[in-house]
Amino acid sequence: MVSTEGESGCLVEVILSHPTLSLIFLLIAVAAIRRYIRDSYKVDGFRDKHVFITGCDSGFGNLLAKQLDGKGFQVIAACLTEKGAADLTAATSPRLKTLLLNVTDSESIRKAVEFVSTEVRGRGLWGLVNNAGRSIPIGPTDWMEMEDFTKVLDVNLIGLIDVTLQFIPLLKKARGRVVNVASILGRLNLVGGGYCPSKWGVEAFSDSLRKDMSHFGVKVSIIEPGFFKTAVTSVDLINADMRRLWTRLPQHVKNAYGNTYLKDYTKVQDFSMRMLCSADLSKVTRCMEHALTARFPRTRYGAGWDAKLFWIPLSYRKSEEEQVRGGQAWCSSLPSSQSG
Repeated sequence: MVSTEGESGCLVEVILSHPTLSLIFLLIAVAAIRRYIRDSYKVDGFRDKHVFITGCDSGFGNLLAKQLDGKGFQVIAACLTEKGAADLTAATSPRLKTLLLNVTDSESIRKAVEFVSTEVRGRGLWGLVNNAGRSIPIGPTDWMEMEDFTKVLDVNLIGLIDVTLQFIPLLKKARGRVVNVASILGRLNLVGGGYCPSKWGVEAFSDSLRKDMSHFGVKVSIIEPGFFKTAVTSVDLINADMRRLWTRLPQHVKNAYGNTYLKDYTKVQDFSMRMLCSADLSKVTRCMEHALTARFPRTRYGAGWDAKLFWIPLSYRKSEEEQVRGGQAWCSSLPSSQSG
């Protein structure tokens, strides 16, 4: 057998013997080193910087609040429930503050802005992390009613926009950061319902906001997680909601899909989600932290091996037909609807 050292030596010889390959390899190496050095520059004065995070009851927001609190930031964590706020308060330092927030309620957001304004005392808000979100209802589009779309859009997109607009004056004052949580499903449509449209909207809004705020020194980053084990990807919740959708369908629609469609769909979905979802949420929160602490934050962060190595590269493919065919390969064994 050829040794590993021998194989490496042959590879190097091949590269060096071809000027074009050598140049490409050199450019890649220089770009990687430059990016590493650029990413390593940090802002200072964490203890004087306030960060407001939505959706802190659990998941990414909860972990990020604890993470930034440990770094010395002045964290203001918004939770939907009193239990979520109480649990987070018990797990963090007295420096961290919590408040209740419903991102679909403009009055609730206004009260949050008043609270934060008092806390920052004229310094402005360094970081806004729009993390609050929901996924259900998801499922075939013709199972949906308009209300099913608005439930998701109101939280993931309209709520995010409302929060951002109301906090912009404080962000301008601090020349701060906006970190919006999108998804790889903001690049590829893999499920029906409001989730994918909402995340595509987050991508578009964030890009527009970045251009508009650059004059004021406010930087905007997008987080694009792959699949992670959070409440948003809870298979039990998703499957239970799909059964709800199935139950209310007219009989002719059920007949078109066939009696076993729901069972087969949820079975494959359960397998796929359990196989794909990572339990290491820090892969996402490290990206969020970098967006808040780096002197030169990236415009986009792919979080998770599946996002970086599969979903995001797939999204750059030009053919829409190839995107759909490749992107839905993970659920290719889902049953097809049957003629009635």
